[in-house]
Amino acid sequence: MKRTGLLYKWRKSGISFRILPFYVIFFFLSLPNESLFCQNQQTVPEAFIQDLKQRTFQYFWEIVDTQTWQNYDRYPTRQFTSIAATGFALTSYVIGAENGYVTREEAADRVTKVLSWLAISPQGPDPTGMTGYKGFYYHFLNYKTGSRYKQVELSTMDTGLLMAGILVCQSYFDRESPQEEQIRQLADFLYLRVEWDWAMNEQPLLSMGWHPETGFLSSVWQGYNEAMILVLLALGSPSHSIPNNTWDEWCKTYEWSDFYGFEHVNFSPLFGHQYSQMFIDFRGIQDPYMADKGIDYFENSRRATLANRAYCIDNPQYFEGYGVSIWGLTASDGPANETTKYKNQVVRYFTYMARGASSSEVIDDGTIAPTAAGGSIPFAPEQCLETLYAMKSKFGSKLYQEYGFKDAFNLSYATKGQSGQGWFNPDYLGIDQGPILIQLENYQSGLIWELMIKNKYIVEGLRKARFKGGWLDE
Repeated sequence: MKRTGLLYKWRKSGISFRILPFYVIFFFLSLPNESLFCQNQQTVPEAFIQDLKQRTFQYFWEIVDTQTWQNYDRYPTRQFTSIAATGFALTSYVIGAENGYVTREEAADRVTKVLSWLAISPQGPDPTGMTGYKGFYYHFLNYKTGSRYKQVELSTMDTGLLMAGILVCQSYFDRESPQEEQIRQLADFLYLRVEWDWAMNEQPLLSMGWHPETGFLSSVWQGYNEAMILVLLALGSPSHSIPNNTWDEWCKTYEWSDFYGFEHVNFSPLFGHQYSQMFIDFRGIQDPYMADKGIDYFENSRRATLANRAYCIDNPQYFEGYGVSIWGLTASDGPANETTKYKNQVVRYFTYMARGASSSEVIDDGTIAPTAAGGSIPFAPEQCLETLYAMKSKFGSKLYQEYGFKDAFNLSYATKGQSGQGWFNPDYLGIDQGPILIQLENYQSGLIWELMIKNKYIVEGLRKARFKGGWLDE
């Protein structure tokens, strides 16, 4: 018998009735079947999807320091460049070439400039005048010179995201032209130079970073979060590989639990479920941990996305605007660092913060970031695309401008000196633009996933982590 009623749809969504008061359930059940899921009945115009894709690409193509070819951390505010944003930009150049936004030759020329500068930029233990050390790069770099910004750390994670973008280019530019051969050679040089084994600091897990003034940070990368790609890159290196059991150590700290009716490995901000899967197709492949759970990491991210959405729909703090089509908590800018009263409760507002919701932690000040839905498009395409379209339709140029979505907004925060309700971020952030573009492309064509399937370093990392099944066994 075909089951189409609302009760069945709700159960199939994975959301538990236990979290809802009875009167709320009764209200929903009294509605016509399509009412609760009306969002899923709408059609997102193809013109909007293509417009978003091209505008977001233009951000990476145009917002770049032409002295170092590194990408801005944010715009129009101008502070420093970001090596993680540069990794996303390198990936975006491939997307631009494949979609005809730029020619393959233009993309190859831009990639060559980026990689050539990275290869010759000074590396060493000195606290000033350097761009990195041991093949790693500092988290943020100064404009024009590319030297370390203030006293930021040598970042293992951000170097990993940079290297992921470099390997995308290595796999894409596979023709026998002198320039494309040069790209492959530069990519090999940069990746093989990274001393991942040094960054273990004689510990079972990778350090989060290093300062020339004080040495390694005490914090290490332990699961589950955005660093899956980092650990796999380090495992796959033929020159400075880390121990094979590092992945097992990583998995030991996973937190598997139920949140809003979705059982999964929990991590509060959605970017932790997105970054690694921007580059690796985890559909159908499993490590021993996921094999034991009977799912893969792609399904885990789908559940995390829907749990994040369910939390926002429930909206336990009664923030303005949250609902079926306005949701998404992840790391982003925010309105202020202050504590004020809102609807008879005390709310701690933040500027930049890793917002999120899971069984382990909830950080929510009413700030929604479009990249939360944008970076999860492949996991829950209907919900994510329709949410992005709803945001653009509802807020217009307050949120959606020349380069697509601004970073974040908060309808519950009263911005001093401005008319109207709420706060809208004036900036774009490179690390939040990247997931929107890359995951939209993966959803449409699987381009970046297909490229990384061909990369021998990625495949080796997965095999050392004992992944099996799916495309990895084919």
